[in-house]
Amino acid sequence: MLVVSRTVVLPDSEIEITAIRAQGAGGQHVNKASTAIHLRFDIQASSLPPFYKTRLLEARHHLITAEGVVIIKAQEYRSQEMNREAAIQRLINLIRELTTVEKARRATRPTRASKERRLEGKSRRSSVKAMRGKVR
Repeated sequence: MLVVSRTVVLPDSEIEITAIRAQGAGGQHVNKASTAIHLRFDIQASSLPPFYKTRLLEARHHLITAEGVVIIKAQEYRSQEMNREAAIQRLINLIRELTTVEKARRATRPTRASKERRLEGKSRRSSVKAMRGKVR
């Protein structure tokens, strides 16, 4: 069970994890051991609430395919277990990041004191620059 938030929990059966061989340098170990993890998560077939599904499917993210499948490849560590944990954590972070609701900005006006401070600073700067002229 993956805990995404206090109200949202994903069962392990909805996440498809396969071990693959990692790319890059590493000597003979890379050629023998399947330490990299390939994680697939189908958004539409999941038990996520409808709000989460729509937010994830509408998001333009490089980890989400056009069919609505999240594909994560983790190969940072030499251990398969650590890569599995990293892939799962990246999935949870992706879901949390794309489903957070931004607080609406309320338009405000500058106060009288802030306007006066701004104008006083401008006039002080103006007088400093005026004093830089040639002396007559």
